[in-house]
Amino acid sequence: MTNLIRATAFLTMLMATPAFAIVGGGAPSTDGVARSVVTIVGSRGNFCTGALIAPKVVLTAAHCVQPGADYKIVEYGADRQPKLQDVKTVAIHPGFRMQAMINHVATADVALLQLAVPSAGKAPATLGMPNIPIQVGGRFTVAGVGVTVRGDGKSGGSIRVAGLIASGKPGTLQIRLVDPVGQGVRDGLGACTGDSGAPVFEDKQSGPVIVGVVSWSTGPNGTAGCGGITGVTPLTLYRDWVMQTALQWGASF
Repeated sequence: MTNLIRATAFLTMLMATPAFAIVGGGAPSTDGVARSVVTIVGSRGNFCTGALIAPKVVLTAAHCVQPGADYKIVEYGADRQPKLQDVKTVAIHPGFRMQAMINHVATADVALLQLAVPSAGKAPATLGMPNIPIQVGGRFTVAGVGVTVRGDGKSGGSIRVAGLIASGKPGTLQIRLVDPVGQGVRDGLGACTGDSGAPVFEDKQSGPVIVGVVSWSTGPNGTAGCGGITGVTPLTLYRDWVMQTALQWGASF
């Protein structure tokens, strides 16, 4: 509990300091796709992003909610003070391998959190799959709470939205996104610390749907850091597991 109190104080500090964007200059938002985005804090002091897909179900990355720690959702009231919401159950996809994720190799980096009560003031997003085949240059939207300056915790904590495009050889196991201007070789928009687990949206005829989660990032030209490549685990192979697990918890879609 002491660590969770510490994590809450950390998030309070984040909210008290103006932030500029997802690393590189993405726009802050509380509407649209941002309405489903939540902040996850762990008893070890880490924080990640998640997305509500049902009133009491949050989708995030498996590496964000590993065994041996407790996790909470941070909610903010009208006074902007953080309140911790209990997580009842954590389910990690059985195919996830941490070492693969660390090496930027495709793995089932997908997990679900079952909340004790519905998340207040949030609206579940629609769950889908990316259009197949995924095209180089295909447009996606990332929404996360991570830092905007690598190593500067004070620059995170607010929901930021960035439009990115697919690069390289996107497929059903992994999508690599880059800033359409920087193209991954110059500093640009991209996920950073705290954006792990962030929902990745693709526009459909019915509106934006979640088609993946953020797993990792690099700096320009594959260097360590942020602002280069945003690595995404698409839901193509994992949507059925997500749906079945959520339905077992009593969720309705």
